[in-house]
Amino acid sequence: MKRGDVSVAIAVIAIILIIIIPIPMWSLDILLSFNISLALLILLISMYTKDALQFSIFPTLLLITTLYRLSLNISTTRYILSEGQAGDVIEAFGNFVIQGNVFVGLIIFLIIVVINFLVITKGAERVAEVAARFTLDAMPGKQMAIDADLNSGLITEQDAKIRRKEIQQQADFYGAMDGASKFVKGDAIAGIVVTLINITGGLIIGVLVNKMPMGEALVRYTLLTVGDGLVSQIPALLISTATGIVVTRAASESNLGQDVLAQLFGNNPKLMYIIGGVLLFLGIVTPLPWPPYVILGVTFIFVGYSMNSSKKKKETEEIEVSQTAEIEEIRKPENVMTLLKVEDIELEFGYGIIPLADINQGGDLLDRIVMIRRQIAIELGMVVPMVRLRDNIQLNPNEYVIKIKGVEIAKGEVLFDHFLAMDPGTAQGDIIGIDTIEPAFGLPAKWVTDHEREKAEILGYTVVDPPSIIATHLTEIIKRNASELLSRQDVKALVDNVKEEHPALVEELVPKLLSIGEIQKVLINLLREQVSIRDMVTILEALADYAAITRDADMLTEYVRQRLSRYITKKYVERNKLKAITLDSELEQLIMESINQTETGSYLSISPNKAQSILNNIIVNIEKMTSIGLQPIILTAPIVRIYLKKLTEQITKDLIVLSYNEIDSSVEVQSMGMVTIV
Repeated sequence: MKRGDVSVAIAVIAIILIIIIPIPMWSLDILLSFNISLALLILLISMYTKDALQFSIFPTLLLITTLYRLSLNISTTRYILSEGQAGDVIEAFGNFVIQGNVFVGLIIFLIIVVINFLVITKGAERVAEVAARFTLDAMPGKQMAIDADLNSGLITEQDAKIRRKEIQQQADFYGAMDGASKFVKGDAIAGIVVTLINITGGLIIGVLVNKMPMGEALVRYTLLTVGDGLVSQIPALLISTATGIVVTRAASESNLGQDVLAQLFGNNPKLMYIIGGVLLFLGIVTPLPWPPYVILGVTFIFVGYSMNSSKKKKETEEIEVSQTAEIEEIRKPENVMTLLKVEDIELEFGYGIIPLADINQGGDLLDRIVMIRRQIAIELGMVVPMVRLRDNIQLNPNEYVIKIKGVEIAKGEVLFDHFLAMDPGTAQGDIIGIDTIEPAFGLPAKWVTDHEREKAEILGYTVVDPPSIIATHLTEIIKRNASELLSRQDVKALVDNVKEEHPALVEELVPKLLSIGEIQKVLINLLREQVSIRDMVTILEALADYAAITRDADMLTEYVRQRLSRYITKKYVERNKLKAITLDSELEQLIMESINQTETGSYLSISPNKAQSILNNIIVNIEKMTSIGLQPIILTAPIVRIYLKKLTEQITKDLIVLSYNEIDSSVEVQSMGMVTIV
């Protein structure tokens, strides 16, 4: 192959030298025959190629073959005008086509030239131009599709890079083909010009210089001109056809010599047999001189035989290796590792909901999942694991189940051909439908038909389709269980992302002060209370500041929350006013005195009776706030917040507990009730 690189370079230089330096007439016959063989090879490869990348050198090859034909035209013109002959191949082609009638042969030749120029060449040029334009217009859409697959977890970052590179290669190829098609057009025009020069120049030289009669000169030089034109135009016709076939292929990424040898002589041995058979037929059956065609035909058949032998040997070796691997696998104990894998998030659905997830049936559930991952990345700052979709025949047809770590967390049921109508509190009038409960938030709702949908919207109901119901439910489940989905590997990826722009921060913190596992505990605490971890720089800076004081995850979480006070204020405070439930100072003092510090952390030690009394008082205040339409929020001292939050989780996990240090000093706090010790 390395020697082939040199031979290809020498061949290109030799083509240029043929234009200047006369070559022997016997070698001209061989080169003209090889020109036909090469055109056949290019045409067959263009037909057998399944992927454009397999024949990416075509634009460059088009230039070389065009230059090769033109150099042969110059050599034959030199012999026609100087000696009145141009070798056996050209004379045989001329006699075969003219058949004793100069004008009929000339007309046939001109028809072939017109077909090549006006039909095939013009068409290939137009296709190349349109393909180049459409490919460039489609590039942004293809890039967005790659980004969508990457964000949804369908492909890796490496796969995305490869696909982007392929798109760039295709764009380069179409641009190259748009210009390379001009070579074919110019070649056809040059063929017409050369024909006119040969006939006109031949008549002038034959009559005036060689003193030949007009009729004899006309027959002689027309025969040679038609033969020369056919020998050039037939390969040009084949390559023009190949241009139209390969015009939508991708660009090459290897050098020309490697591509020529690998792509012309390394893909399909059958092509070598076909070309060899055609050449043997031309050399034996037709009046063409047999030596060049027989030699080339035998050569191509030998090459095909060698390629086929190598291919069979390689396939045999692969089969033997595969069989050996299978035998070794059989000897090993049963491999059950794949059965132990538990998916982070699974969405199982009955067969009646399958159309919602099937793209071929118009389902857009996959696209909605992509948007869910984007939404949660923005809101909570975490990368949601890939959601595994599965159909489950054990479920009811319209039922779906959401699982986290292999455990069922929630389920719901949708009617495929209905819409869910919910009263936001401002709807006027009743609608006809099937009573149900909205699965994500547990609100009363009704399933309505498409005919009733418009009426429900006019009356003020919120109407959503089944995919939106499933997507909303899945979103809420992921948010509620975000702390369980954050693994050490995810934390490592988040820290590495920060390290790209803030290396000093990460190097100071990890692993000198905290390990990835300890950082994970803090982030889990934040996500458990729906605090976004998107601002990882601020979080890591807070941990770097306080990790030297304490390594208790709960205390570090409190320090981080205080550093994120601006975010927390914006999330829970409206119009710079906060209406919240406060704690009596005696209760706060009781909680602080009940905190026990141990080597493994701190916990609240309080009697059950007092704890129940506190919780009952909290429930009363919560009901008071909800009755007037306010979101219950408890505001307390920083050191008390985390322990009070853990205590209130016995009655509800959604209760918001904030500390004074987490609220901006400019916020006006209004107490809507106070929790006291009864």
